[in-house]
Amino acid sequence: MIRVVVAEDQSAVRAGLVLILGSAPDIEVVGEAADGERSVALARELRPDLVLMDVQMPRMDGVSATAIVVGEGLADVLVLTTFDLDEYVFGALRAGAAGFLLKNTEAKDLLAAVRTVAGGEGIVAPAVTRRLIAEFAAKPVRDPAADPAGLRELTRREREVLSCLGEGLSNAAIAERLDMAEATVKTHVSRLLGKLSLRSRVQAAVLAQELGI
Repeated sequence: MIRVVVAEDQSAVRAGLVLILGSAPDIEVVGEAADGERSVALARELRPDLVLMDVQMPRMDGVSATAIVVGEGLADVLVLTTFDLDEYVFGALRAGAAGFLLKNTEAKDLLAAVRTVAGGEGIVAPAVTRRLIAEFAAKPVRDPAADPAGLRELTRREREVLSCLGEGLSNAAIAERLDMAEATVKTHVSRLLGKLSLRSRVQAAVLAQELGI
């Protein structure tokens, strides 16, 4: 079972999310929070697999709550919001969110996203992905001197995996492209995240885009 905490301040929306998640035989909602502080408290208490996190909530916003939940290693976070403004997108990704979906996402796609993130992979809504790509395309060429120090520590294989992450490939797709076992891909992802001091594979994908790898 995938154990989920739902953090959403609007009770009707939260009830709808709980209903959708509860309809899946492999997903269990173990807690509900109406504000950011409560979402962090529940994550500490219940240690769920995933927190479905709204952005705009009282007492503590979802981006700040995500930073704490991810920073303390309590759970993966899938951010769900009606807003696709850049500050929320980049704020959530910088905070270590493993995924970012808009609230107009279809129920089946929400369930698929929860399973994807719980499986150790990241997901970003297509509309958000387009904005990220446009943002990187508009940036000036990066100074190599500004590259993270850990980049030089990556092995050739880890750089290849990082490049694949930048393309948004899943572990299975990376394994097929690089002709290696999926378990080996997971190991490379874990190691490169550690070397680059990143919290999620989505952050790695963003970095790969920035570096043009």
